[in-house]
Amino acid sequence: MTKDQFVIGVDYGSDSVRSVLINATNGDEIASSVFNYPRWSDGLYCNAAENQFRQHPLDYIEGLEFTIKDCLAKAGGTAASAVRGLSVDTTGSTPVAVNKHGLPLALTPEFESNPNAMFVLWKDHTSVNEAARINEHATKFDVNYLKYVGGIYSSEWFWAKLLHILKVDEQVRNACYSWVEHCDWIPFLLTGGKDASQLMRGRCSAGHKALWAEEFDGLPPDEFFSSLDPLLKGFTARLFTDTYTSDQKAGYLSEEWAQRLGLSTNVAVGIGAFDAHMGAVGGQIEPYHLSKVMGTSTCDILVAPTAEMQGKLVRGICGQVNGSVIPGMAGLEAGQSAFGDTYAWFKNMISWPINNLLNGSSIIDAKTAAALRDEIAERIIPELSIAAKLLPIDENNEVSIDWFNGRRTPDADQTLKGAITGLSLGSDAPKIFRSLAEATCFGAKSIVDRFITEGIPVKGIIGIGGVAKKSPFVMQMMADILGMPIRIHQFKHTCALGAAMFAAVVADIYPTVEDAMAAMGRGFDVEYCPDKSLADIYSKRYQKYQNLGAFVSQSLAHSLTVNQPAEV
Repeated sequence: MTKDQFVIGVDYGSDSVRSVLINATNGDEIASSVFNYPRWSDGLYCNAAENQFRQHPLDYIEGLEFTIKDCLAKAGGTAASAVRGLSVDTTGSTPVAVNKHGLPLALTPEFESNPNAMFVLWKDHTSVNEAARINEHATKFDVNYLKYVGGIYSSEWFWAKLLHILKVDEQVRNACYSWVEHCDWIPFLLTGGKDASQLMRGRCSAGHKALWAEEFDGLPPDEFFSSLDPLLKGFTARLFTDTYTSDQKAGYLSEEWAQRLGLSTNVAVGIGAFDAHMGAVGGQIEPYHLSKVMGTSTCDILVAPTAEMQGKLVRGICGQVNGSVIPGMAGLEAGQSAFGDTYAWFKNMISWPINNLLNGSSIIDAKTAAALRDEIAERIIPELSIAAKLLPIDENNEVSIDWFNGRRTPDADQTLKGAITGLSLGSDAPKIFRSLAEATCFGAKSIVDRFITEGIPVKGIIGIGGVAKKSPFVMQMMADILGMPIRIHQFKHTCALGAAMFAAVVADIYPTVEDAMAAMGRGFDVEYCPDKSLADIYSKRYQKYQNLGAFVSQSLAHSLTVNQPAEV
């Protein structure tokens, strides 16, 4: 292999998109670039109080073009001519309504400012009622169509979001020809797709979120959906039957996009997948090791040889799909709906006076106030971590529940809420922050415990993502609570690196994903080992976490029952 074989990995996160230009020979980063979504940054089309989180496709398109061109400009020379492949990962489930040409409705004049015509971000929970209907409806069929998604359908996923949008917006309903995941739409865009019926759907998104399964020869039948709600009648015919693993080509860069990016039409474009799945590959996942992508939420990925998973179904996770991560292996997904978001919530809450009162100060000018606000915002979490680390661990410390954005795993339920108990006049910011960090680690333990009790061993933890790289405090606490070591992958943009590894395969530089991982993997730079002397106290604290979680769950269930409107 010559040194001039480059690949591009594009990783769409919740707040930004990042691209990396990688030397496929050895995995060296040639250049990287990050683009924050401008409309998202301004809070447009979102309403946190109603759990509505939408993203405009222009944020994605502008970020795609900017980051790739920026990488090529930073690399200079003949870098552009050396690019052989490009692959993309995205958050998910983040679907959008498209017309017959596969164009998101928000890119048409009629719908350019309509949130229902935009991508429905993974964390959007406006469809909790639709998810509940799907779960109840599935019990009426002899075939268990939810068996490969852990037995519970989530409001974060494909069908619940589609049904909600169709119900609440007649204009979008009439214009919507099909429903497409973000990770499937970007390759379609780059390859010049103009016909929604020709759009290639990835195995990852289809299996984990849209109920596609080999056993069903595709999606559940139209009868399942049309009997759920007449609005869904006929949608399966406009969706897909076949799916494709991410080591396969979606095509090649179109003439338009080759010109826009300054690349060749010979650049192969891979089938897309979700960020954590490609991130697990970038983080050099091993069978039965749990890869935890830790950012605003967590997405936990485990792979196992397909032959060893025969007859095994894990309850309450986010799906198990053959080939969704690595072809030839079953990919199992779990996760937490709020991880870094929990810390961000606490930071924003205690920063209220700084964010809202400083500008009106009679002591300092507006410029100084803004600089002070930025400085404090940057230091809050690191300083809280230092203070929290010094606190003694006591059985009766404050206890929190990490369901601030609902619960993803185990047993998805987006109606659940976070909680903090054990508060007193002696409770201060470091103590509460510590209880929140502990809760996110206990949430991670509940996932590991579910895999183990369902007969799936967890042999180790691989940490990737922003929290894994930036917070030794949280990572050491997690190792102590899980009672197992955590290796932190050294590459900063691990999901983008995983996308680049798939790009190297679709460009025929490597024959398999495993070969690309071996050649391009960057290894681990930190390992956190558990302090065994803390096992007993954390066991007692974990029991309190479980008891509080059960109380919160029961209380909310009772509240929902009491306030349920009567049938007319």
